[in-house]
Parts: sequence; structure tokens; C-alpha cells
Amino acid sequence: MNKKIIAFLVLLSAVGTMIYSGSYLMAAEKVYQEGNAVYEDLSSRVKEYTTVDTTAAQENMIDIPAKVYIPDIGINFDILKTISKDAAAWLYCEGTVIDYPVMKADDYAYYLNHLPDGTYNVNGSLFTDYNNAPDFSDPLTVIYGHHMKSGSMFGSLKGYKEQKYFDEHPYMYLYTEQGNYRIDLLYGCLIGAGQWRERAFMYKENLDALLAYAAQNTTFESNAVYSETDKVIAMSTCSYEFEDARYVVIGILRK
Repeated sequence: MNKKIIAFLVLLSAVGTMIYSGSYLMAAEKVYQEGNAVYEDLSSRVKEYTTVDTTAAQENMIDIPAKVYIPDIGINFDILKTISKDAAAWLYCEGTVIDYPVMKADDYAYYLNHLPDGTYNVNGSLFTDYNNAPDFSDPLTVIYGHHMKSGSMFGSLKGYKEQKYFDEHPYMYLYTEQGNYRIDLLYGCLIGAGQWRERAFMYKENLDALLAYAAQNTTFESNAVYSETDKVIAMSTCSYEFEDARYVVIGILRK
């Protein structure tokens, strides 16, 4: 075959590949944006802003510690529940993209690729381990979420691999129907998915072992102090240091 013809066919194939790849990336980006738009709309519908007078509350003997600041955000769970009966909470971290509902899942699969309203979307949803109580009353509750390349969902958790990021964002906030909480972040650690499963760290019975592992492998130092009466939140997402790596950020609930 003539060399010019071969060169032309190779070029044609390369152009076709580029067009296909570009189309695929554009389609993927559209899906991500559609998911983000759903979350933005959801946030605008259920979030309410109020000013909490903690001084008055304390004068009336309501137990609101002065040092536990909670952003003046309220979640209208009546509206949220009409969107999804599985909505268990709202997770928020000031100055980051984490501002999402948390779903109570029945398995490990559905909310990996479904939004709270049931729409199929690769962004998925934040969701609790299906072994956990929906009211966060267990000693340990695990929340899973995707590490999106855009930084959405739990993509920003990677920041806690650096002390500086933790120093800037030492707290998260969890809003539930039963009450609101500050999450005092305690540890951040890498672990393989296989090791996570083998050591059954998702079960409350193994909380002490999880905390011991996290303390030995934490990526940041925190002044938060854990006691046996505390409730613990572990937020898990994919990481890419090695195959099937997971990054887990652990915190303590302060009501």
C-alpha cells in the first residue's frame, strides 16, 4: 500500500479517536454538571438560615455548650423527606464543597450511582453503612462517598492528608431530625479496601481497633479528645496511592 495512503489512514484513525475521546469527555462532564445542578437545587429548597441565641438558651438551662459553635443553617426535613424517604442527615463543612444530604442505604450499591431523588448519576450520593442506625445513635457510623475528580462529593477529603488543610477545616457539621452536631475531626488515614473489609472496621464492635489503626497512621494531628461515651463518624472515599486505597476521615459528634 502506498505510504501516503497508510499515513492518511493513520491520521484519520487518530482524528477519529480524538473526536470520540472528546465526545466522551464532554458527555461525562455533562453528567457531572447535571448531578451538581440537582444538588444545588436541593440545597436551595431545604436549607434555612436562622440565628441561634445560645446565651438565651443557656440562661434557660438548655444544654448548649458555649464553645460548640454551629453555623446558622437549618434543614427542612419535611421537604427533604418528600424528595427522598432515605434522607437521614445533612453534612456540611464550611469553606469546602461538602454540603450534601446523607442517605440511609439498604446496601453498598444503590447510592453509588443514584442521586437522592432516585436519578441515575455517577456523582451518586453520600450514604451511611447499611448496618448503622439511621439516627446516628451507634457508637460508630460510617459515611461513604465518591472521590470525584472535580472535587465534589468526598473529593475534598484528600485535603486532610495535609496538616495545613486540617488546621483550616478542623470541624464538620451534621444536621439531623434528632439534633445538630459539630464533628470534631480526630484522625485521617489511608487503608486498603481489602484490609478495611478483613478487619471489619465498618462494625461498631471494632471501633477501638479502627481508632487504634487511625491513631497510628493519621495524616494530621488534632487536639480533639475521644472518650468511650462519644459517638464517632468515619467518612470514607477512594484514594489513589495504591490499588483499592481508601482514605478515611474520623471525627467525634458534639451535640
